[in-house]
Amino acid sequence: MGVGRVVIEADGGSRGNPGPAGYGAVVRDSASGEVLAERSEAIGVTTNNIAEYRGLIAGLEAAAELGAAEVEARMDSKLVVEQMCGRWQIKHPGLRPLAAQAAALVGRFGAVRFTWIPRERNKHADALANAAMDAAAGKPPREAARRAAPSAGEPAREVAAPDSAARVRAREVAARAATGRAGTDPATVKPSWEPRPSDSATRLILVRHGETEYTEQRRYSGRGDVPLSARGRAQVRATAERLAQLTPTAAAVVSSPLSRCTATAEAIAEALGDPPVRTRDDLIECDFGAWEGRTFAEVREGWPGELDAWLASTRIAPPDGESFTEVGLRVRRAVGALREAYPGETVVVVSHVSPIKLVLRDALAASDAFLHRLYLDAAGISVLDLWPDGGVAVRSVNDTAHL
Repeated sequence: MGVGRVVIEADGGSRGNPGPAGYGAVVRDSASGEVLAERSEAIGVTTNNIAEYRGLIAGLEAAAELGAAEVEARMDSKLVVEQMCGRWQIKHPGLRPLAAQAAALVGRFGAVRFTWIPRERNKHADALANAAMDAAAGKPPREAARRAAPSAGEPAREVAAPDSAARVRAREVAARAATGRAGTDPATVKPSWEPRPSDSATRLILVRHGETEYTEQRRYSGRGDVPLSARGRAQVRATAERLAQLTPTAAAVVSSPLSRCTATAEAIAEALGDPPVRTRDDLIECDFGAWEGRTFAEVREGWPGELDAWLASTRIAPPDGESFTEVGLRVRRAVGALREAYPGETVVVVSHVSPIKLVLRDALAASDAFLHRLYLDAAGISVLDLWPDGGVAVRSVNDTAHL
């Protein structure tokens, strides 16, 4: 049975940097502070930073084994915390695969936050790491155990048993969730093969904007306001004609505020009899930060570790950018608002690759791997229906027959 929120305290070090190294990690119940798991290991001769990453990975693995839903990872390593948050580059080649492994583990939780803490607040993990370093240095097991044991006056640490307080709370929460009424989350709606009446659904026609110069040059194109290219304008005209056949009328055309989308939206609205064109900031593309305007090859060369970590987890952001998890939250907000504002009506939504992929991922109840396996063409059309009770029907994905 899984637990809800946990705190990971992790540390690692070496005697000599590089030298005999080890790590320690502790997983606590977030509410009570009860110790749910401990991990430590001597890892031979290596550096402090590698040992610190190994401690984080061990803590994340332990939290995943416990079935944790949310994690706060606390470390006194500023480097690891900043790199996992995407704010610092991962320049050392030996750290890149470890960062990617940690990022992949992050993807197993509903939410993860990384927090730097001073060393004096990380004593438990530090003691475990020191015990492991002693073992790596060949010191007697008794000394290693003494280092990891609680100091005089410190209460003994209780490791969770099957009937511990934290486990009991977790079972109660899970039981309530299992008997709760299904809501409007597509993942909780009761499956059914029964056809639904389309006139009660809000139909979203998702359109990716036409091509820009960045599209043709395979560059990261996020918040930069890059206009449609000549080819993109031709694609938009073809898309508008196709939508006029697909849906003669629409309640509104709702667009990202960037010009490549608003130009696409205005052409579509003209073909549909001029419904109102409205912009919504939540539909804007992901902020790619330092990667904006760079080619995929340039990013691979300049930020290989950060790119691996970003590809491994939707919770990792590009340097100075925005994670797909953050984009997903605002996109869900936008979809919810559209379903509420236009019940039983058709709305054309003009946006970008990342927001449209995230809408389709959620609609199909797919995993994050879906984001890297789905290809969306410029000016491609996808259609889905949303019912008030949370029911979803994806009718088409990336239709490009008009191009």
